[in-house]
Amino acid sequence: MIRGGIFAALSLLIAVPQASDTAPYLAAGQYPDGMAILPPPPALDSPGAALDMAVFRATRKLEGTPRWRIATDDVTNDPLRRNACAMGMVLDVKTAPALARLLDRAGTGPVVGRVKAAYQVPRPYLREDGPICEAKTAHLASNGDYPSGHTANGWLEAQILAEVMPDKATAILARGRAYGESRAICGSHSKSAVEAGYMAGASVFAVLQTSPAYQRDLAAARQEAARLRTTAPRPDAQSCVAEAEALRVRPW
Repeated sequence: MIRGGIFAALSLLIAVPQASDTAPYLAAGQYPDGMAILPPPPALDSPGAALDMAVFRATRKLEGTPRWRIATDDVTNDPLRRNACAMGMVLDVKTAPALARLLDRAGTGPVVGRVKAAYQVPRPYLREDGPICEAKTAHLASNGDYPSGHTANGWLEAQILAEVMPDKATAILARGRAYGESRAICGSHSKSAVEAGYMAGASVFAVLQTSPAYQRDLAAARQEAARLRTTAPRPDAQSCVAEAEALRVRPW
């Protein structure tokens, strides 16, 4: 009975994730310095700022189109759902827990947050009135334009998924690029903020490779993805064709 109790206790310890298994892979001091890596945002009276606003004006014409609807969905969707067509599999946290954990423990917040706070660039719709694909909340308005946090996280997630499934890397990275472009099409971010977001995501991905915990979870996610290739549902083929066609529309 004692022996059985010990085995039961050990099994519970194995089954229940420990705090160290859910914490971010990087400690605060390990993140790259976004203030040193990212270029300053364009001055409000510069050609770069003028280009940002030209892109904002041009993309307002996309309201109501299939590309606008993808941009709207990209405001809140999760990386597994967003990349279903690119991966060729419909996955979620229940069917792919190792992959979900890998994505959940990686993020760009410490890089993006510091740069946003330093520059406080107003979002394009605050500089010039126009529709955007999400609610114009006080929180959105107070959270600076530069760099785009959605883009940074989306590009980081795309790089991670491409590392897990290198044979799908082209499609996954193309979707990651389009996810950033969705932020400009939405009107919530400027062109320069999206481009800085890609750089922020790439910088975190580079440092992430040094984490032993990340490498361990990466190996588990690769094994899981390989197994799921034969069992996971496939995304609807017609929907994927429609998505690909809509994503041909570029904001610049």
